[in-house]
Amino acid sequence: MKNIVFLLLLSVTTMIAQVETPKAASIDVNYFTGNIVRHNDDILHLITGHPEGFIVSYNQKTFGYDNWSQYFNYPDYGVSLSYQNLNNEYLGKNVALYAHYNFYFLKRNLMLRFGQGLAYTSNPYDKKDNFRNIAFGSRFMSSTYLMFNYKKENLFKRLGVQAGLSFIHYSNANVKAPNTSINTLAFNIGVNYNLEDTSLIEYQKNEVAQNFAEPIKFNFVLRAGINESDAIGSGQYGFYILSAYADKRLGRKSAIQLGTEVFFSNFLEEWIRYRSIAFPNGEVKGDEDYKRVGVFAGHELFINKLSIITQLGYYVYYPVDFEGRTYIRIGMKRYFGKKWFAAVTLKSHAAKAEAVEFGVGIRL
Repeated sequence: MKNIVFLLLLSVTTMIAQVETPKAASIDVNYFTGNIVRHNDDILHLITGHPEGFIVSYNQKTFGYDNWSQYFNYPDYGVSLSYQNLNNEYLGKNVALYAHYNFYFLKRNLMLRFGQGLAYTSNPYDKKDNFRNIAFGSRFMSSTYLMFNYKKENLFKRLGVQAGLSFIHYSNANVKAPNTSINTLAFNIGVNYNLEDTSLIEYQKNEVAQNFAEPIKFNFVLRAGINESDAIGSGQYGFYILSAYADKRLGRKSAIQLGTEVFFSNFLEEWIRYRSIAFPNGEVKGDEDYKRVGVFAGHELFINKLSIITQLGYYVYYPVDFEGRTYIRIGMKRYFGKKWFAAVTLKSHAAKAEAVEFGVGIRL
């Protein structure tokens, strides 16, 4: 009897060990230097030196034990901390914290990293002490960075190298004016180190059904936030947006969208009043409606419980001209269960940001 119990316990222990998912992580440190991109002639006085800094990242590896990671060639996910000296007396220095994904190509020698996070600047705009910094109207901003690198791991035991190009963007998305934003294009070089020995871990290649069928789903989203017009000191106002759209999955990775939405932008009501008073003979009379109605088409890329959305819209109800009739939305969604989701998105008119939107929605 004791032998039977012992064998049963041994079998259960062996089964648990077999289904345990291996985990491995790495860190990398990169130095970068480059140039501020001249995307607006108004920032010429802010381009005086070569920005430089470093990015430290922690990466959690995937090996295909979740099907989603197999579809994307076993990406990494993790967090990054960056420091950047913009080498301009008005811009100061920025520190940022990101969440990121690493995607791999060409036998995992090429890496594309996408990071999104929050940045802090040491020297924001101030109407008395720093009125020339028209790029950063607030201390806290959103930041996005891309890194395209040739990466080689385990060249010397667990130590490797990487090098390539990085693009870093800072903007507060008109939460507070001014906000011309700053973009840095830089060359980076660094080292990477695997915290565990991954040589014995195999990438899973399970046979999963390639066909994926799902009926058309209907989505309803409420988005909200605060922003300010380009008129410095005009004040921050809340806004909200009601969106409804249908989506159709094209496969496990993506879906297309088509919908409509109504914008209640209170900052625009103040902007209309300001324009009518400041330019009494202009096109804005002061009695225009501040609400707008748009239609849009979009795409959603599904990555595990997260997804990336891109949408192109057109205002069909457009009572006052403000930054043009077309708009773009890009951002991320996080699903909670099969129906509910939260979203953080950026709405812009070409390269001109209007607002960061925080939303909740349901997919039926």
